[in-house]
Amino acid sequence: MMTNTLSALTAALLFALGASGAQAADTLAKVAETGKLTLAYRESSVPFSYINGPGKPVGFSVDVANAVAAEIKRTINKPFLEIDWMPVTSQNRIPLLTNGTVDLECGSTTNNSARGKDVAFAINHFYTGTRLLVKKTSGIKDYADLKGKKVAITTGTTNTLVVRKYNEEKKLDIDIVPTKDHADALLLVESDRAMAFAMDDILLFGLKATAKNPGALDVVGTALQVEPYACMLRKDDPKFKALVDGVIVGLMKSGEFEKMYTKWFMKPIPPTNQAVGLPMNEQLKDNIKTPSDKPAT
Repeated sequence: MMTNTLSALTAALLFALGASGAQAADTLAKVAETGKLTLAYRESSVPFSYINGPGKPVGFSVDVANAVAAEIKRTINKPFLEIDWMPVTSQNRIPLLTNGTVDLECGSTTNNSARGKDVAFAINHFYTGTRLLVKKTSGIKDYADLKGKKVAITTGTTNTLVVRKYNEEKKLDIDIVPTKDHADALLLVESDRAMAFAMDDILLFGLKATAKNPGALDVVGTALQVEPYACMLRKDDPKFKALVDGVIVGLMKSGEFEKMYTKWFMKPIPPTNQAVGLPMNEQLKDNIKTPSDKPAT
């Protein structure tokens, strides 16, 4: 039943575009011609997209990407389409998408107006804000406690801009330590080389759940700037965007989206079988009722 719902919604969206030009079919035409779809994933964006075993990406966003891949197979009538998974970082995810190396990125990417100049975004599938992961013994409760201290932030994320702006406004003299990925930032906190890791709160909860010693860590601080996550695709490709949006709306309308949320946010997840334990927030509930791809400013 869910498959029929997804296909019907996608077909309606694609038909609404009509035969509006060859430009509209860029990604679908590329995939059909090459016989391969390349999906980008993150290696440590728990519980959205992360590694559980050698080269095996799992997570909430990975499930969304798999649903999109299934619809692409049906749309181009290639049931045995090759699916390639490529790891990306915060720094290279946009260049690899725009240069055609990957076809779709569903990870933990913020949909904002600045990125919208280079790429397009599908329907938002999560909302989050910048908070802090700290050791419980650190005494850190909010940003004010970090005056003059080292804070790890993953390079290429919006969190760097958010914290830098707050740091300047409040004159906290925070020493920002850039890291390649989230796992590296977590290691800095665990090894006392940074007092905190500033990142989207849901990613911090996810990293805590899969850390070696979850009980030693805490997520603290006021959330700075609530932002949406969305799958990222190339600009000026309305036919492909309609397909991706159709899949996500179909998941939301069928109830499958909420089941996926429960699976990854409320139940124990691999590899540690710890639950993130984060109920769905009001912003996401509203977006399920009225799906939107509205970016953060």
